[in-house]
Amino acid sequence: MLKVIKKCGRARLGEFETPHGTVKTPVFMNVGTLAAIKGGLDSFDLKTVGCQIELSNTYHLHLRPGDEVVRRMGGLRRFMRWDGPMLTDSGGFQVFSLAKLRNIKEEGVYFSSHIDGGKIFMGPEESMRIQSNLGSTIAMAFDECMSGMSEYDYAKQSSERTVRWLARCKTELDRLNSSGNVVNPNQMLFGINQGGIFEDLRIENMKRVVEFDTEGVAIGGLAVGEPTEDMYRVIEAVEPYMPQDKPRYLMGVGTPVNILECVARGIDFFDCVMPSRNARHGHVFTSRGIMNMMNLKYETDDSPIDPECNCHTCKNYSRAYLRHLFKAGEILALRLAVIHNLTFYNKLTEDIRLALANDCFEEFKREKVEVLGRRI
Repeated sequence: MLKVIKKCGRARLGEFETPHGTVKTPVFMNVGTLAAIKGGLDSFDLKTVGCQIELSNTYHLHLRPGDEVVRRMGGLRRFMRWDGPMLTDSGGFQVFSLAKLRNIKEEGVYFSSHIDGGKIFMGPEESMRIQSNLGSTIAMAFDECMSGMSEYDYAKQSSERTVRWLARCKTELDRLNSSGNVVNPNQMLFGINQGGIFEDLRIENMKRVVEFDTEGVAIGGLAVGEPTEDMYRVIEAVEPYMPQDKPRYLMGVGTPVNILECVARGIDFFDCVMPSRNARHGHVFTSRGIMNMMNLKYETDDSPIDPECNCHTCKNYSRAYLRHLFKAGEILALRLAVIHNLTFYNKLTEDIRLALANDCFEEFKREKVEVLGRRI
């Protein structure tokens, strides 16, 4: 259950109790796809950058090192030495991204490994068994993440299949949790809402997803090619039908401005590879906008990336040094930039929570939206 402490319009300040600790919401989940943050960060670094909940990937870990290996190592949290809450996605998005290699059937999806072309089958039961072996705090239901530009008839068929798959997921996870032979017998399940950009499909799908009484509800299949305005429109349409006492998770989103706008529309959980991916290419988020550390103007700039940031990178290194590391191809550049960007995202959600607590979220949002998406 999510304890809603305060609301500002649709925005919610809350606390979500899990078997592995309390999550303060709104929250940004830091993405460790293969049980590691790309850019050379480990689980102890995650604590330093302010991470509350870590996210790893079912499909990728199933391939390497194998979920049975992780199970024998005591589960993913023990394997990677992360002692906080963890969410694993179901593999549905990876199936979407492997569109040229997949074949979707009612029983599940047949597709080819992106590593060696080997044949793989994954359905609701398989996804639940893999996630049970990983032992995450929260398992995501197996869904079909369709393109944001899907036609109405296909979106309808797909969203109905996602509901049928959710029923199978819940049955299988309940069986696994009660078997007495799993890493985490208290593993939670979040259902996923689908329906493309069509409001009637989204609303009907959400009504059916809520009937399964999962511990949380996610909105999937957005930020996958559709205009941002459509994403906001869909969230606004479906929000009244989402549970009031459970977390609402917008999957794969997004930019700092996206987060501010979607918190205002009632979302509690976010995740995205953007802060770490952009950091590895020299693009950093700051309180004044987005910076490209490759720019010549930083060659002799002795100031920190962001004077308002208290991260390890900003406390100890200059823009000039970080630019030099990128230009020299040093791995340290990736680590320092990722530390900064993840700290920035976690601090942003912390500041959002503070603004909600102090009844000034709307003012905070207006101020930040004007600057955070700006390129310096």
